Amino acid sequence: MEPQRTAPLHDEKEVLERRLLSKLTKTVHTYGLLQPGERVMVCLSGGKDSYTLLHLLDRLVRTLPFDVRLVAVHLDQRQPGYDGTPLARWLEARGHRFEVLSEDTYAVVKERMAAGQTPCATCSRLRRGILYTAAERLGCTAIALGHHREDTLETLLLNLVYTGKLQAMPASYVTDDGRFRVIRPLIACAEADIARFAALEGFPILPCTLCGSQPDLKREAMNQLLTSLEALNPRVRESMLAALGNVRPTHLLDADVAEAWRRRPEGLEAKSEAKSTPSRFPALPVRSHLDDWLAPVSDPAAREPDP
Repeated sequence: MEPQRTAPLHDEKEVLERRLLSKLTKTVHTYGLLQPGERVMVCLSGGKDSYTLLHLLDRLVRTLPFDVRLVAVHLDQRQPGYDGTPLARWLEARGHRFEVLSEDTYAVVKERMAAGQTPCATCSRLRRGILYTAAERLGCTAIALGHHREDTLETLLLNLVYTGKLQAMPASYVTDDGRFRVIRPLIACAEADIARFAALEGFPILPCTLCGSQPDLKREAMNQLLTSLEALNPRVRESMLAALGNVRPTHLLDADVAEAWRRRPEGLEAKSEAKSTPSRFPALPVRSHLDDWLAPVSDPAAREPDP
């Protein structure tokens, strides 16, 4: 009698979903990204990241011990050939709350973009203003974006290489006007996992005429740098992400950071302490010339002025 074959416990999509959901859940709990009774706008661009974000957040909020409401908001920027029908049908079929906004930012970006420039900065500012207005109208206090691990690592490297800043993408921040919290629940998730999961899930991806046709060469160079570093350490991306959450303020050169750390609240200590160096050998001198070394050091202010 032949042994009975058993199906694998989880197929590839289930394994990826569990991994991504686990990382997203840990990020949400670690940084307090979701609050009781909160309305959260999930910005849905129609790309792999935002679809995955909405899918995973929808799964997570169903398990929370408090109420959180999600609303997906998609902005039709009136790009040539745009068709948002597949996205709207997907949202309806899944039973999501959603809105589709329409504003001709495409023409504005094209008009303002100089030769050789990428549209990302201008497009982002315009899109942000429209989404903030919608968030206020919908009563949302949090805005969820689909940035992932590679986004924050590339941003870190861009700032190090080009602007001289030690800055990446935080999991959460408050807007300058104090109206909203911007949250990034996917910040610990690998882009490769998201891309594969989105393909297996069959999300109806919408192409972007602006971003898709204008590659960000500097950001792409940072991605290639990460790939080259993997030859030295295959887990370099995980290591760099961990470093962003394991900062030693005493070992940086920013005087403001050092002062802030000196004035830190009582009980707040470094996550990892420096290892002490044992004194195993006295290393006594065999030759020295220190005749006045132990004499008291005079205070320059106490010296008598020259006549």
